[in-house]
Amino acid sequence: MESDRTTEHHLPFIRFLKNGRVERLSGNDIKPSSLNPQNDVVSKDVVYSPEHNLSVRMFLPNKSTKLATAGKKLPLLIYFHGGAYIIQSPFSPVYHNYITEVVKTANCLAVSVQYRLAPEHPVPAAYDDSWSAIQWIFSHSDDWINEYADFDRVFIAGDSAGANISHHMGIRAGEEKLKPGIKGIVMVHPGFWGKDPIDVHDVQDREIRSRITHIWEKIVSPSSVDGANDPWLNVVGSGSDVSEMGCEKVLVAVAGKDVFWRQGLAYAAKLEKSEWKGTVEVVEDEEEGHCFHLHNPISQNASKLMRKFVEFIILS
Repeated sequence: MESDRTTEHHLPFIRFLKNGRVERLSGNDIKPSSLNPQNDVVSKDVVYSPEHNLSVRMFLPNKSTKLATAGKKLPLLIYFHGGAYIIQSPFSPVYHNYITEVVKTANCLAVSVQYRLAPEHPVPAAYDDSWSAIQWIFSHSDDWINEYADFDRVFIAGDSAGANISHHMGIRAGEEKLKPGIKGIVMVHPGFWGKDPIDVHDVQDREIRSRITHIWEKIVSPSSVDGANDPWLNVVGSGSDVSEMGCEKVLVAVAGKDVFWRQGLAYAAKLEKSEWKGTVEVVEDEEEGHCFHLHNPISQNASKLMRKFVEFIILS
């Protein structure tokens, strides 16, 4: 009976039904925000785009009120979730719990951004929404931002598709001279891709390459004339100029068993060779897969990656 009602599966992401409806197969669960401390962190949801009914989930260390009384402000982290532009949100348990841990450990204020998802809203909707959220944050439109955020220590971060978005937000911040500016960007297992392998160690399996290309071309960005070589996706192999990156430093995390492994390393090398004046650091987990830190957050390597992420923020 399933075949009678389904036109196309894209496991584990999405299913298209013959009646035109889209079913998301994961990332749909929602964990409520709470002003009662959870793991010493409070959270709330705030609408930043009434036009598209989009919100951010904000996270604040419970002890921050004492800091504010002492006149001390917190680093501000702007986070973009992953999910292939198709699934997930800041409100899902996996991202709520992860950002809660980051905020508790780094003692920062975090703003986790909701953006419109494909296929209902193909690229560049996710990028437009993400920039709109950054503008909203920098307009000081919320009391937590006004009271607690140190705009001399603003960081952008994301994983997978969210890491790709983080790159493009950094470029736009540089091009548009965003003030007061971005201190640093963390890209965990960034989702950069192209039609062809970038070296002999990149993914050679035609089925894998075809599947990723198909998701981009048919679901995420069907109007792209360049397909998987779209500059939104093919940051490394295209002629994209990265020298306008609008931050002081970048941390790129890669995993040796991730299909995006070589792309992440090549991206860091491209940044280093460009005319950008910042510094690049790479952290590599050779035996891990894509976004392992979210799937197994209590593992030793996930803890190491968390420490690196937190140090990137607190040592700036």
